[in-house]
Amino acid sequence: MKNSIKLLGIFIFSLFCSITNAQVKMNIEFDTPYGENETVGNYITIDGAKIYYEEYGKGEPLLLIHGNSGSIKSMGNQIDYFKTKYRVIIADNRGQGKSELKTDSLTYVQITRDWEAIVNHLKLDSINIIGWSDGGIIGLKMGISGKSKIKKIVAMGANLRPDSTAVNSWAVNYALKSKKMVELKIQEHDTTQNWNSQKQRLGLLGDQPNIPIRELSKIKAKVLIMAGDEDIIRTKHSLEIYENIPKAQLCIMPGETHFTPASNPELFNEIANKFLSEPFKRPDSNFTKWKK
Repeated sequence: MKNSIKLLGIFIFSLFCSITNAQVKMNIEFDTPYGENETVGNYITIDGAKIYYEEYGKGEPLLLIHGNSGSIKSMGNQIDYFKTKYRVIIADNRGQGKSELKTDSLTYVQITRDWEAIVNHLKLDSINIIGWSDGGIIGLKMGISGKSKIKKIVAMGANLRPDSTAVNSWAVNYALKSKKMVELKIQEHDTTQNWNSQKQRLGLLGDQPNIPIRELSKIKAKVLIMAGDEDIIRTKHSLEIYENIPKAQLCIMPGETHFTPASNPELFNEIANKFLSEPFKRPDSNFTKWKK
């Protein structure tokens, strides 16, 4: 059982932003104490929970949204890069990092509502978003909601469904196995970890999201769908998302994984920055349409 618990921790944290010694080497050490920076940190109370966020830089607002079981520090590579170009705003998602959970039913709907409340609290007229994994899902849901004026969204490793049509089957099966393990620990009244919090995060992985494909047509923002060619998300699903967003581009990075924002931040940041900083284009290869 001890080995199973260890594997569960490795699965959750490696799956979303915390591998340190594995096939994918990730950079998660920074000169600035991201996530623990008292000089720029603040709390906002949303639906009964204190949500922690930090701000860096000046200029056009850019939201950075981390993945499941991650935190502000998980996207330190993006803060480092983009804080010289944008007003970067990043929060610990509900029930993660320094943000409170305050619910027994954590949903992407709630986390989306949290982010929309942050946008309103800071009185942001318009925003850009870079979301990684869960963060990509939240970015898409904010685009669908339309409650915030969004210029561009970069969605890395996002999915619309939790099943094996969207997510590689090994990840689906491991999430189910892990959820059963956590439920057993709760039944045993084990106190070695906060199993309820883990159950909520695993619920996001195993049971959500459930976004109908038709909802993507509501997104008015320009969107870049990104993934590694060896991602947790099936390549055909990333393609499916791209093909159903009115103004979108697609980037499948060769030789990369779900963890590229931390394992190869130079590549990821350059691609994301190019999309954010340049005018949106979607040229057509159909030369028969070209004017002579």
